[in-house]
Amino acid sequence: MTKAKKTGSGESSPRSHGITIITEPTAEELAERQISDYRAHREKFIKWVLNLGKDPERGEGYAEATADIRCARVDKFYRWVWEQEDGYTTRVSHEHADTYMRELAYSDASQDTKANMMKALKTLFWWRGWEFGEDEWEPELTFSNDTSTTNPRDYLSVEERQQIREAVLKYGSVPSYNSLSPEERDEWKEYLAQRFVKPKTEIGPNDFDRANSWKFPSLLWTALDTGLRPIEVERATTEWVDAQNRVLRIPKEESSKNVDNWTVSLTDRTAEALSRWLDEREQYEMYENTDTLWLTRQANPYGSHALNHVLRRVCEQAGIDTENRDISWYSIRHSVGTFMTREEGLAAAQAQLRHRSSKTTLRYDHAPPDDRRDALNRMG
Repeated sequence: MTKAKKTGSGESSPRSHGITIITEPTAEELAERQISDYRAHREKFIKWVLNLGKDPERGEGYAEATADIRCARVDKFYRWVWEQEDGYTTRVSHEHADTYMRELAYSDASQDTKANMMKALKTLFWWRGWEFGEDEWEPELTFSNDTSTTNPRDYLSVEERQQIREAVLKYGSVPSYNSLSPEERDEWKEYLAQRFVKPKTEIGPNDFDRANSWKFPSLLWTALDTGLRPIEVERATTEWVDAQNRVLRIPKEESSKNVDNWTVSLTDRTAEALSRWLDEREQYEMYENTDTLWLTRQANPYGSHALNHVLRRVCEQAGIDTENRDISWYSIRHSVGTFMTREEGLAAAQAQLRHRSSKTTLRYDHAPPDDRRDALNRMG
């Protein structure tokens, strides 16, 4: 690979908000025009991590110290990719990430190093989804900052499902516009200006209503009823919703991994939330030319990364500890299968989860830990 020429100008170490943009190892790997291209690419990433990386929906970024470390790990990953591809590129893939993590898994690196690199790469691909519309990275191996090597996929307990249903009603909520004093309203306008990425002077009553939207309750409650896969959330349209009959009607051409139309049951409260959301979404300009049921703030369909983020934030709101668990959007689907199988049997679970074969549903045919514990107590 062509090496960059050293100059006395300090070209290799400018900083953005205190974070080094072009590190010395990177400068040694790249030619001058490559450095210029990588700088522009990396500046966008750093800015996003600092301003939106923690919670884009709320306009929250990471603290500078955290962002600095995370961006340095991502820079190291890019250099590894260049070695694999025998040259400079900014196009990094999920396959690159999985291969890198497999190598790291067999290395002498500490468990913390492996877990922290995984977090850095998740942040990278979250940004790439935001910036380029790419899919979220779901790593083949997952690591935590404890003594275990990997964590299996997790699912939500009955109690946690109820906690999520209640917590999402408060998720992102703000006081009503007319209930606030002028001083309080000014403070909330500043918050909403950051959240919706618009000038503070343009924040009005409609933005307060928007912050208390039925979008997230309808989304989470529908998932808790139906176990929608991320791709199904992305494909969902207003025509799927039959709130009057309390069902979701998924056409065969949109039903992931299936060839039949599906009619999936909804609870009364979910049907009501969807009905409220359908009325509300008509007020938003971004929905004028699309029948997509749910869109992100950037007017994009929800991908797995954005859905995982919403779930984790609602779990945080609910007080559900996820630190040593592999909680993802599929945790909702797993819980639907597990408890529907227990309550109504495999046939009901197969229909609700839209499995073509009952063999697929069999993996949910296991008793949760609490049930097994009760059985042991009864067994003596």
